[in-house]
Amino acid sequence: MAEIARKIKRYPSDLTDEEWQRILPPLPEPPRRGRKVGVDLREILNAIRYMARSGGGWRMLPTNFGPWQTVYWWFRRFVRRMLFQTIHDVSLMLDREAYGREASPSGGVLDSHQGTACQTPRL
Repeated sequence: MAEIARKIKRYPSDLTDEEWQRILPPLPEPPRRGRKVGVDLREILNAIRYMARSGGGWRMLPTNFGPWQTVYWWFRRFVRRMLFQTIHDVSLMLDREAYGREASPSGGVLDSHQGTACQTPRL
């Protein structure tokens, strides 16, 4: 049943198989000792993506994702490990390479204008 549910996207925010394969390498490895991970990290990431897209509160998370407390605990862990920044950076590099560009940009634009144009000089 789980395999059938995984092939069918329940929500537009669910990870595709291709996205999951790209996100898998930076995820934390299961511990060698101690308690094993008892959740499906793909479902945790689906829940986090659902929350980001829907803008709802944690307590409003649909129950098919599991307890909101568990999803929130994993979210906080991923934030502390800067996992979302890593996923963003790797995705950006892969997209740049797919379009025939270098993985890292060679230049950038700095804008020093910070809303000071509306200020008038005092005399």
